[in-house]
Amino acid sequence: MIDYAAARLNMVESQLRTNKVTDPAVLEAFLAVPRERFVPPGLRGTAYVDEVLPLGGGRGLLPPMVLARLLQLAQIGADDSVLEIGCATGYGTALLARLARAVVAVESEDALASEARARLRELGIDRATVIAARLDEGYSERAPYQAIVLEGGAQHIPDTIAAQLAEGGRQVAVMEGENGMGCAVVMTRAGGVLSRRPSFDAAAPLLPGFQTAPSFVF
Repeated sequence: MIDYAAARLNMVESQLRTNKVTDPAVLEAFLAVPRERFVPPGLRGTAYVDEVLPLGGGRGLLPPMVLARLLQLAQIGADDSVLEIGCATGYGTALLARLARAVVAVESEDALASEARARLRELGIDRATVIAARLDEGYSERAPYQAIVLEGGAQHIPDTIAAQLAEGGRQVAVMEGENGMGCAVVMTRAGGVLSRRPSFDAAAPLLPGFQTAPSFVF
């Protein structure tokens, strides 16, 4: 029998604290949310391994360290409204719901969206709404958001997403470069201009709709 509480504590102490995750609210959220509830039953024994957990169809849960550092970069406050892109089974959604006032989580796969709703309902999490929709459209009905979190990789971010970020807001994502290497970046809107700052090397499965369109060669 796996002691998931002990595994969760070990994840926080050995994976997060040792990799520059220092925000007390982020650490507390990772201690509180049972990651094993958000993975397929056959993978629960590896729920706290620091790697992408595959969910099928090219989707997966981000490694805990990558997700924790992204959330820390986003500097989410207790009064913030957050847009989460690609919530998958809802693990990141549950974490965000402990940090923010309200979370809108968008998921393009109906089965994953249903799974996320079920897990959040079982855990009594009521600050989050899961929307089944195209990821690259976000959810403008509740914009603007103080923070936007892409829970996966991106080669580019459509203007439709950036337009939903509030003045002073932070948008975080793992951006994949031309060489295939990834880097976590934080984008901040100030004076209507979106600036970008690289933070740390990371890898993440590309989200649907966030790939660079192929160029034509004549």
